[in-house]
Amino acid sequence: MKARALSVGGAWEFEPEVFPDDRGLFVSPFQHEVFAEAVGAPLFAVAQASASVSRRGVARGVHYARTAPGCAKYVTCSRGRVLDIVVDLRAGSPTFGEWDSVELAGDGFRAVYLPPGLGHAFIALDDHSTVHYLLSRAYEPADELAVSLLDPDLALPVPADVVLSERDRTAPGLVLARNTGLLPVHAA
Repeated sequence: MKARALSVGGAWEFEPEVFPDDRGLFVSPFQHEVFAEAVGAPLFAVAQASASVSRRGVARGVHYARTAPGCAKYVTCSRGRVLDIVVDLRAGSPTFGEWDSVELAGDGFRAVYLPPGLGHAFIALDDHSTVHYLLSRAYEPADELAVSLLDPDLALPVPADVVLSERDRTAPGLVLARNTGLLPVHAA
């Protein structure tokens, strides 16, 4: 498995080796030793596993958990393709407001790791795109917030015709979220 640091501090992309044969294929999309070496820590205790299925053109995010300790995520796509976007929402972080993206696909088995404090979004590039998440804490609706995916200050690679939920459509921009104390604070 290959590990590559993303430009957003603490975020990583993992690309496992795929072993195809005439029966199909075998892959290990998570490998503890490679993860621990890259991230510098073992995988977080998994509190919840979740999945979403989206049609082409649906965008979800930029989502994050507001309260400490936040929520770490290990994200994969098992069907279809998505453009996965990681945004640094940690006020005071050296990479605050920066983002990076990775195409995740059901045939490539790449994964993205996000430590607490980073925002997560994706855009479905195919119908039935299925995204799986391992989460370090259970979903708490009152603590789950969003920053606008369409915020011009972020300048994310989002097509104008994306389909958004009401929550994502009305999410505040990065500057407003920071100025009103809604963002996590970077721990040095």
